[in-house]
Amino acid sequence: MGSIVEFPLGRVIPHNGLMCVRRVPHSAFSRPLLSLILCVLLLLSHLAAKTRSTALDRGYVPALAAADHFLQAWQSGDVESGTALLSSHAKGAVTTDGVEAFFSAPVPGAYEIEQGKLLKRGRYEFPVVLVTQPARGTHARRRFSRIIVVNTGNNDWAVDKLP
Repeated sequence: MGSIVEFPLGRVIPHNGLMCVRRVPHSAFSRPLLSLILCVLLLLSHLAAKTRSTALDRGYVPALAAADHFLQAWQSGDVESGTALLSSHAKGAVTTDGVEAFFSAPVPGAYEIEQGKLLKRGRYEFPVVLVTQPARGTHARRRFSRIIVVNTGNNDWAVDKLP
C-alpha cells in the first residue's frame, strides 16, 4: 500500500515552484472586465432576440401578399384590380360608390402593413396605416385601420374587409 505524504504548510510543492504567481488588485482589474463582459453579453442577447424567427402558418405569406396587392391597387387608384381582390362578402357589404370612393383617395398615397395575426384557419387580420396628403401645402394624414383577408379556396386569397 502507498504511504501518505504530508507537506508542511508554508512550503512550496516542488512542481509549483517554477510557476510565477502575480497578484492583481481585486478592484483594479475584475470590475471593468466584468462590466465589459456583461455589456457584451447583453448586446449579444439583444441581437439574438431581434433575429429570432418564428414559424408561421403556411397561409400567412399568401394572405399578406393579397393584402399588399390590394393596397398597391389603392395606392395607384386602380379600382378594377382592387375590386377583383375583394371577396364576395366584401363586395356585398360595400356599395360600388363606396369602393370607388376608397380607391379615389388623394395622391400621393402610401401604406404600411404591420404584422398580421391568424383569426382562425384561413382568415388573417393585418393592421394597416393609410397615409394621404390631401392637398398641396397640407400635412400628410395617417389613418389607422385593419384589413381582413380570407382564403376563398384553392389557396386564393381575397380581402374580406376594407381598411
